[in-house]
Amino acid sequence: MNYTTKPVKEQYLKIPSTLNGFNNTESEVRTAYSGRAVYLLNGTLVEEDSDRICPKCGGHLHINGHSIQTLRHLPIGSHLMVISFPRNQFFCPRCGHTHMQDVPFKAEHHRITKELEQYASELLATGYFTNKEVAFITGLGQNTVKAIDKRRLLERFTEDGQLKKPSAYATFLGIDEFKLHNSHQYATHIIDMATGHILWIAKGKQKQVVYDFIAHVGMEWMSHVKAVAMDMNADFARAFKKECPHIEVVFDHFHLVKNFNEKVVAEVRKAEEVRLYKEGKQDAAKSLKRSGRILTMSRKTLEKLDKEAEEGRVVRKGSELFGIQEYKRKGGLVERYEELIRENSLLTALDIVKCKLDDAYSIGTKEGESCDKPPRERMLETLKEICDICEATGNWRFRWFKRLIESHIDGLLSHTEFAISSGKIEGINNKIKTLRRQAYGYPDDEYFFLKLMDMSRFDKRANNLSHRICD
Repeated sequence: MNYTTKPVKEQYLKIPSTLNGFNNTESEVRTAYSGRAVYLLNGTLVEEDSDRICPKCGGHLHINGHSIQTLRHLPIGSHLMVISFPRNQFFCPRCGHTHMQDVPFKAEHHRITKELEQYASELLATGYFTNKEVAFITGLGQNTVKAIDKRRLLERFTEDGQLKKPSAYATFLGIDEFKLHNSHQYATHIIDMATGHILWIAKGKQKQVVYDFIAHVGMEWMSHVKAVAMDMNADFARAFKKECPHIEVVFDHFHLVKNFNEKVVAEVRKAEEVRLYKEGKQDAAKSLKRSGRILTMSRKTLEKLDKEAEEGRVVRKGSELFGIQEYKRKGGLVERYEELIRENSLLTALDIVKCKLDDAYSIGTKEGESCDKPPRERMLETLKEICDICEATGNWRFRWFKRLIESHIDGLLSHTEFAISSGKIEGINNKIKTLRRQAYGYPDDEYFFLKLMDMSRFDKRANNLSHRICD
């Protein structure tokens, strides 16, 4: 550690160092170049009888000289701490062997104490501190903190250079890809839907990721899996079905609706807006242009927002200090929505399809609902009605959505048996983005993947900690 050559003040009180094998003889406070105060503990190493015995010939060793060793130690509050001591070099006059005196409290890989290394590792394991924050708290460099953290993660998640197999069986899995770098590079992660733990993570978003995961856990482990939730990725679905035919693929409701909103609703609205402009209906075109968000909402959502507007809900608070005006929820959304779909047949078809999609995914969940037909058959009938409506419009965007449903029909119908979604894995995707932003990116992909696996276990670890504290 770099610090000024002149001490700020002399102190002759001994500060307990809690280091076995170190005798603190004097202490002083100095100032580091960063401006933080540093406790400098001068002392000596305890010499054991075994230190004077030659490991080669068993002869008696002599002190051949010494060098001053400095190690960083646990900080006290905002004050950093450095210990300094002479380290002897021993010489055997019988065989000529030399070696340096052992320092039992020195960390193996860094010029710090084992206690400081353990402290930094425990701070990182909580999940509440970034590497930069741990570096500030401990006074260590960020590269040193990363090295400590990576060794901790490798010890926890790997064995003999390979990822450890899951310790428990999983009933439901989730799989999704996420953006790894800005140059259109992706990675895929597979999670246990019950715990949210990331079980496997690898670069790429192809079928090989699934094959590698199955080879990693083994077919006996996969035999306990009943279903896997995913977006509309057909490659992942085919890979699971090829290797494990007993597993049901469940395509997520959210992604089906998202595809409808982005590829059908938005594009139909734009096309109708252009048509109205060409026909000279400027007012109608402008009204349709400002209604993109309303058209993607369900009637329940519009009614909820209108109710909040009647209650005078404040969406954004005002501020006299910065001249920000208070903004309250605006009403009349249902009325405006009804007016839009009443004037346009394609928008009417959009409304019908949205209602049908909601009905399809609510089969078997409504209270008091009773029917002789099984849920799978009723959902199939509803999806066929949607396909018929899309075909009847004659619009190519609706027909595209019809083909999407038909090509993913088995995975969509699996929702009636396994009502799971990829909501949990989408939540992990948000955490991944947050973790990457906090560090301004991770160039070391291996370290980043290990951090993600550790991050997915933070919530459970925090709950266990709170229980221990309460007990």
